[in-house]
Amino acid sequence: RRLYFTLKKKTSAMSVTVSPCSLPIEWSLAARTLKDKPLKNLQLGSYQTQSPGSTKKSTPEVWWRGPGTEEKIHSFTGDTVDAFNGPSHLSASVYVVRLRSELQSTRATVFLHEGQGPSGIFPRLPADPRVHKLGVGMTSVTLSWQPSASITSLPKAKNGYDYCVLVNSLQNYPSLCAAATPWPILKEWWWEQWESYPESQSLPSSLADDFDNLQCACQGTENVCTVSDLLPDTSYYFDVFVLDKVNGTSAAYKGASARTHEEAQAAVLPLREGELRWVTFQDGGSDSQQFFSFRPRGWQQSGLLTLQSCGGGEKMKVTVSSKGRVLTTQGVEAELIHIWLQGSPSYLIHLQQEGTAMSKASVKMQVSSAYHRRGVPSLPSTLQIKSFNRLRGCNSVTLAWMGTEERSLYCVYRRKLSGFDAEAGGASALTAPCLGPESRSDTERVLCKYFQELNPRRAVTTAVIGGLEPGVAYVFDVYLMRRWGIPIKYASKMVKTRKEC
Repeated sequence: RRLYFTLKKKTSAMSVTVSPCSLPIEWSLAARTLKDKPLKNLQLGSYQTQSPGSTKKSTPEVWWRGPGTEEKIHSFTGDTVDAFNGPSHLSASVYVVRLRSELQSTRATVFLHEGQGPSGIFPRLPADPRVHKLGVGMTSVTLSWQPSASITSLPKAKNGYDYCVLVNSLQNYPSLCAAATPWPILKEWWWEQWESYPESQSLPSSLADDFDNLQCACQGTENVCTVSDLLPDTSYYFDVFVLDKVNGTSAAYKGASARTHEEAQAAVLPLREGELRWVTFQDGGSDSQQFFSFRPRGWQQSGLLTLQSCGGGEKMKVTVSSKGRVLTTQGVEAELIHIWLQGSPSYLIHLQQEGTAMSKASVKMQVSSAYHRRGVPSLPSTLQIKSFNRLRGCNSVTLAWMGTEERSLYCVYRRKLSGFDAEAGGASALTAPCLGPESRSDTERVLCKYFQELNPRRAVTTAVIGGLEPGVAYVFDVYLMRRWGIPIKYASKMVKTRKEC
């Protein structure tokens, strides 16, 4: 593009400001002195344009292309706003502005100011035009910048300037026009305003009104801004512009970038092989969820996770995932649950207390590698213990319970009840589902035996418990001891020996 203009007589100084939009451009200013005087009927406006490659020559162009000399005054290449401020050339017949874009089609605005001093068209930037970061959080960034003299030099009642902070995740922009380019609606009104009014008229007021359509994160005369509602662990670019709402112009600060902080990660505790872990939740507070990790041994990468709720009826939930993919989600209750792990080198176990709990809750958890197993071990068809009244004596009782087709170890524990406990119903103190062998005294263990029956319907085993006192109530517990998982506790059984035999 070529633009040319003449200055009024006795104009001692001038300024030419070029504002590229989204791409770098080359521009230059030259003073051309012609030998021939202009034609009397030549009507030359403040500036004229002529596209390169055009075959039709305008009357002014025929004149200024005539013989003469040309002196380059200024040149610049870049995508930022650039201005020439200097004295006029008394001998110059015409001034020529040349603009060129090497990459692709783009746009630029050109302002001419005749006379000394600032044109007043553009807002003024401070000596330090950088945008500074005061603080970076997980979802917010606080920015500050030196105030513009255009804002501080005027009373608030007459202030026609505003700051506008724009945020994006692509890049910093050197001008408001460049920032408008990624959004077609904003770009459309931007250029419509500049093409909709004659050059001889003043800047359109509608352009200033359309500044209100900008999606500014902050807008006003304050030089501090906190941008909120950002995503964690994400890069953002922040640009600050001073808007002249009267002239419809703007000036750009040097933008800043920041990456928001990551979300706070909950502590993940590793679980050791075969470790029995008690997980406690305190009254539904901030510790209403806990995370654990487990790495199974062996090339099969398989394991067995067993859990049991030990609280007072509080709802618990376990979620097992691997590499960000949820494998299973189950409720955890008083009845033992088994989760088979297979095919992943590591697992994330998330225990969570559901709802608003008002009491303390706990979960009993154990996980082990399963080298030669292909699934969850079989369980007894019922966890009830039966006593035989006909076989009940003064010093012994006979108990029976269901086993499994797998060879397993069964241990029997007993506890003598006082007369008060027996009258109150017996085994209330020992029916806690999480009461395992590890919490029992060795003196309470009566016997341990191995049992296996391939036919599940016939998997019944019995034990005669001797050495008892006549007429005394006892509570008996049977535990299925397993190589993998938490020992399975049968329902406690209270039996009273006969007084007389």
